[in-house]
Amino acid sequence: MSLYVHHAGDPAGPPVLAVHGVTGHGLRWRPLFAALPRLRWIAVDVRGHGRSPWAPPWNLERHVADLVEVLDAEGVGRAVVVGHSFGGAVATHLARTAPDRVDRLALLDPALGLDPQDMLDAAEDTRADVTFPTRDAARAAKAGSWADVPGALVDAEVDEHLEQRDGAWRWRLSQASLVAAWAEMARPAVVPPAGLPTLVVPAGRADYVSDDWLAACHAALGADLTVAPVDAGHMVYLERPAEVAALLREFVG
Repeated sequence: MSLYVHHAGDPAGPPVLAVHGVTGHGLRWRPLFAALPRLRWIAVDVRGHGRSPWAPPWNLERHVADLVEVLDAEGVGRAVVVGHSFGGAVATHLARTAPDRVDRLALLDPALGLDPQDMLDAAEDTRADVTFPTRDAARAAKAGSWADVPGALVDAEVDEHLEQRDGAWRWRLSQASLVAAWAEMARPAVVPPAGLPTLVVPAGRADYVSDDWLAACHAALGADLTVAPVDAGHMVYLERPAEVAALLREFVG
């Protein structure tokens, strides 16, 4: 199996495949592991991140193929798939490519069809090497960008995702894969396939989810679509874990 997988919850429970966004890793889902322990959590480190291979390609098709490989290796025919940000884009493409493997789809502030100029700016900002002289400097930077995330979760991020490499402190990821991900997020937006129960959780204080995309989802899914905005920034499941967990609990059943 190519991807590194973090397991949590009840091995006999309903399987949930969790897909993080750029800069992330599978253990970012720990607040939901704790809130929903009856589920069988299968949380990947996406290619280019964490302890998974960093080698390209980093396009949506490769990410989808990686997830199918994980499901096969785990012996899971169908799973609830939960994706955040770019992970939401990957999850949506998985549902379209292999609909027989996705039982339900939950998209937490997904990032699809974003403005190409904005993605160029993000890629330019991302491609420079990011290093820190100390752990404390890395933590301060993360806390600054995660202003509404509890300090304990910032500490957990540093413990899991920061490493010393090439003489400096760095996040455990490939900067090149981030540049590729911004490019993938500029691809035309797609919607989940008709007939698939889908939960979309837009972050009220972010601008990733457009009204046009939600309208297209409504047109394709009808009564199979649930939209439940949460008053949070883009890191919605870290800022409001109890609220997001309650939505997932009701959605998964």
